[in-house]
Amino acid sequence: MCFPLGAEAPEFRADVLDTLRQPLEQGELVIHRSGGAARYPARFQLVLAANPCPCGLAIGKGLDCTCSPTVRRRYFARLSGPLLDRVDVQVEVHPVGRVERAEGTSEATSSVAARVLAAREAARARLADTSWSTNAEMPGRFLRDLLRPHPGLFAPIEKAMTDGRLSLRGVDRVLRMAWTIADLAGRAAPTASDVGNALLLRTGGDHG
Repeated sequence: MCFPLGAEAPEFRADVLDTLRQPLEQGELVIHRSGGAARYPARFQLVLAANPCPCGLAIGKGLDCTCSPTVRRRYFARLSGPLLDRVDVQVEVHPVGRVERAEGTSEATSSVAARVLAAREAARARLADTSWSTNAEMPGRFLRDLLRPHPGLFAPIEKAMTDGRLSLRGVDRVLRMAWTIADLAGRAAPTASDVGNALLLRTGGDHG
């Protein structure tokens, strides 16, 4: 299921947003009280959206923006590093002009649905001998074992870690995304291009 927030994510308090970290990581919500702890299933898809700044006009050169640098930093500071580290896809969406809207083409929903279904079936078949059925469930060690015959795929990931653009947690998430990209394209395993695209999807929205 998808639970998009009704407003820009940075409009919420940072401590409220950070409560999402544990269920995003573990797929369950744990509530601790003096008498014990209660666990509730909480596997969900989170969609966060944010303007480039509070006024929303810091686009391109940002000449129309009225926000000070301090206000911008405070705005994005509500999206903590640990929270963003659990978000698999981070992309910047630029405004679309009238000409682009008029000339743009779209893919039929039925075609997209068929491709997604085929990708899910491919993942299910690959994981048939395990207790998992989706790429999102694959643990890190299993992911790396699957790709061990292709050591060259790890080069861009290692560079991103060295540059400080990717955490250890992020490595597993990039590998899962690479498998999903490969499944959507009908490939038996990720290519170097799939890993590069997965890395770009994860780090393309970095506001650091």
